[in-house]
Amino acid sequence: MFEQLSGAQERYQAINDRLMDPNVVSDPKQYAELMKEYKNLTPIVEKYCEYKKATEDMEEAKMMLEEGGLDKDFRELIEEQYETSKKDIEVISEQLKILLIPKDPNDDKNVIVEIRGGAGGDEAALFANSLYRMYSMYAESQGWKIEVLNANPTELGGYKEISFSINGDGAYSKFKFESGVHRVQRVPETETQGRIHTSTVTVAVLPEVDDVEVEINPKDLQIDTYRSGGAGGQHVNKTESAIRITHLPTGTVVECQDERSQYKNKDKAMKILRSRIYEKQREQEEKIASERKLQVGAGDRAERIRTYNYPQGRVTDHRIGLTLYKLEQILNGDLTELFDALNTFDQAEKLKESSGSTGGEN
Repeated sequence: MFEQLSGAQERYQAINDRLMDPNVVSDPKQYAELMKEYKNLTPIVEKYCEYKKATEDMEEAKMMLEEGGLDKDFRELIEEQYETSKKDIEVISEQLKILLIPKDPNDDKNVIVEIRGGAGGDEAALFANSLYRMYSMYAESQGWKIEVLNANPTELGGYKEISFSINGDGAYSKFKFESGVHRVQRVPETETQGRIHTSTVTVAVLPEVDDVEVEINPKDLQIDTYRSGGAGGQHVNKTESAIRITHLPTGTVVECQDERSQYKNKDKAMKILRSRIYEKQREQEEKIASERKLQVGAGDRAERIRTYNYPQGRVTDHRIGLTLYKLEQILNGDLTELFDALNTFDQAEKLKESSGSTGGEN
């Protein structure tokens, strides 16, 4: 571990020197890449400096105690300094282990979120709208930009499916654990007997990628146009502006009809297509596939990562055994506690795997 930390500190200083080089400053791409690496290394180096300072303090106190000749009060003060520094070293060591866990390369990316109604018909579609609202309110609280890419609304105000992008620094790091089946238990507005219904909604979270990361051959695409349809079957417009793109090698199909412009719909559809193909490529990699514990299921009631129980006002994340009795706040976008808990759990699991692979050695 300490070889890694020493190497990180050397790299940090080297980048700092390069960032002052006029040739680097005048090269926006190189400067941006170095700044990103510098930003990622900063918390590690700062924590390592804290560790070294605590170690120096402990060694200094130990030396003074071993030399002796101290009066009672001063000795007690030095003993206290020694114990405090020792505890600080233990705490900082654990924090450094977490900071050294390899970072997901997609964490800083924007995301594409796809929400689909599963079991439950109209009630599932209504809850799909509730989740879209929840995620939108959280994104807005972070100052992030939201753009609807495709939507298939229902007459009752729900969504059979809705896809949207969230643009913001670290968006994927927050949303990546939302992929899976979300279950809702509540009394539908249309239910006259007051019975609680259970419905499901599937959520898929994809990192947004560009042309460089995923190369798509235009010859591999089948592009069809059709008229945009709204809830109830009425046409949103009379021109064939809706786009359906099929990626023939993978069989991936993307539709987009949100815009009146065929060009804009095609652009949005390609954005979704790139992210879906990128995700398929990731899942084929054994390492990432084994780490991704939160997959989108078929929408069956038995498959779930989280339950939203309206009668009891609670939200339960079944993967980490967390129950919060703040349903209304969560549905209004207060997701910080939930996201932090999932991130902490993920870090702990990775730390266990890291300790196991190294036999617990630093």
